[in-house]
Parts: sequence; structure tokens; C-alpha cells
Amino acid sequence: MFEIGSSLREARIRQGIDFPALEQGTKIRAKYLRALEDERFELLPAHTYVKGFLRAYADELGLDGQLYVDEYNSRYVMADEEAPLRARRVPTQRRPRQQRHESNVVLLALVGIGLVTALVIAAWKFGGPDPTPVRGLEPSTPQGPSRKAASEPRTRVTVWAADGDTGLEVRRSSASGKVLYSGTLEKGQAQHFTSSGRIYLRVGKPEVVRVGVNGQRARLTPQWGTYLVTPNGLTRLDAGT
Repeated sequence: MFEIGSSLREARIRQGIDFPALEQGTKIRAKYLRALEDERFELLPAHTYVKGFLRAYADELGLDGQLYVDEYNSRYVMADEEAPLRARRVPTQRRPRQQRHESNVVLLALVGIGLVTALVIAAWKFGGPDPTPVRGLEPSTPQGPSRKAASEPRTRVTVWAADGDTGLEVRRSSASGKVLYSGTLEKGQAQHFTSSGRIYLRVGKPEVVRVGVNGQRARLTPQWGTYLVTPNGLTRLDAGT
């Protein structure tokens, strides 16, 4: 057993990632991310949302999302699911009362389904005008060519101007590929990028920048230049290439 919220908070602080960057990367509102770190799961509408948000948050930090979902299930979900089973035990010799009790159980189950449906609708409404995609809750993908594409490794990069302003240019696939970002990253700001292929970084002042690749800290050389980022890590190329 481990502390879910404390583990997430320590991983986030250790990597130097703030909530705006995580909100952009996970598409989950910062107030829900804080609720996960504080283990205030009652602020989320249902177990399904808690597990989906936990998986997305942990994966974004480079942790094992399934491990956090399993820990949550063992501490909160299983006990709730076992409670109705204990309530069904009645004396077998009193058949009329047992039948009435079973009818009440069915009625309560229908009421419960209605409440869960209302909670899900309310969650979509107060969460914002656009539905928030939750990583881990998408419908399963049928076997075929699209399943092979989904299994390709992805590169996730976070660039954080920790100690000062710096010029930053980010391109996809090649040093002359599509521009994902071009401008000045001010002190304290962070940008998050995700690609199924290579990512190229041009950093003006590497000494003031911290970079995370798939949840792991990457080291930059003090000289200005271009860096190639893949799922395996970060490599510095010749300056100006």
C-alpha cells in the first residue's frame, strides 16, 4: 500500500512541472489534479472519473497509471461493491418478506442507476462547454491496422524556463519540419509537446531550461544548439543545425 496523492505530488515536484503544463498535457482541469494529490476523491462525480484521471495523471508523470488505479480500487471501490451483497442476506424461511426485500433491492438499484446517470450529465455540464477527454476511458480499438498505429511509441516533451527567459523553437519530424512553437519562453513558463515521431528543439539559453522526456529529466549542454528528442531520450546535434 502507498499514498496515492503524496506519490503524485512528489513526482510532479521532482520533475519541476506545474499545474498549467499538466492541465495542457492531460486535458484535465487543474482543480481535479489538485483533488487527486489531496486524495479528495469526493470532488469527482464517480469512481470511473477518478480512475480515468488517476491513470492519465500518473502516465503524464512517467509513472505506472495502472498501479495507481489498482491501489484506488483496493482501497475505495471494492468495499463499496461488496456492501449490497451483504444487505441481501435474509432468512430463507420467510418467503413473503424475502420477495418484498428483493423488490426493494431492485427499486433501489434502479434509483441508483438514475442517480449515477444524473451525476455523469452534471459532470459534463460543470466541467466546461467542451467534453474533457480522459485517457484510459476511450472505447477499445478493434484489431486491425489502426491497432498497430496506436501501439507506436510517442514522444512527450516538457520544456520549463526555470531560471530565466530563453528563445525556443520546436519542430516536428525534422529540423525544418512543422513548427510547433516559436517564441520567447519567459521565466516560470512551461510548454508541453507530444508527437508520434521526432521532435527538434532549438534552445537559446540551455542553462536556464529544464526538459522532461516521457516523464524523465533530460540534461542539456550549456552551449546553444539543436536537440533531437525521441522516446529514448534527448541528443544534442551540431549547433545551428
